[in-house]
Amino acid sequence: MDYPQRPRRMGLPYGRDPLAVRQRIEAMEAVLERAFVVPGLNRRVGLDAVAGLVPVVGDLVTAAMGAYIVWEARNLGMPKWKLWRMAGNVAFDSAVGAIPVAGDLFDFMFRSNTRNLRIVRRHLDKHFPLIEQ
Repeated sequence: MDYPQRPRRMGLPYGRDPLAVRQRIEAMEAVLERAFVVPGLNRRVGLDAVAGLVPVVGDLVTAAMGAYIVWEARNLGMPKWKLWRMAGNVAFDSAVGAIPVAGDLFDFMFRSNTRNLRIVRRHLDKHFPLIEQ
């Protein structure tokens, strides 16, 4: 099954076809988990770790962005148990990330959105093998 290339807004495709959803999820994961390089450590971090430094608001914003990934996965028709697992990753990351100082270190190490992207990729590779990125 070959899906036509969709028009793009802001460089991202729109639509509910698996390729468009995959590209949007990958873009969100990149922003949340590996948008910047920490000088000296040469380690990539994203908005999740940086926004987590702002008490309460930062964690709420990144939790909402992580929930968007789960919502997009729902649009793919993924099984509920996978969606619950993804939501659990986001909830766990948000709950522990809300702890002052220790939560900021945790956000630096635990990448819930990368885990969720891996779940989505496995699903797409199994059910839509013609879609390659």
